Amino acid sequence: MFNPDLKKMLKNCNSRYSLVVGTAKRAREIRDEAIAREEHIDVKTVSTAMDEILEGKYVVEEPDEIKSK
Repeated sequence: MFNPDLKKMLKNCNSRYSLVVGTAKRAREIRDEAIAREEHIDVKTVSTAMDEILEGKYVVEEPDEIKSK
């Protein structure tokens, strides 16, 4: 099971909620892109999304209300 360090994941996010929503959004994008290209996905899309967030390839955007806290 893929279990990344939460502190590293939250490095660029202010809340766990934003991290979860951003991860889910990216996972859906990965799935939709694979369907459009008619590709088979061997790795879980959530794991791929989490990897991209850790590597800095995908940045979770937060509303200004959350950023200011």
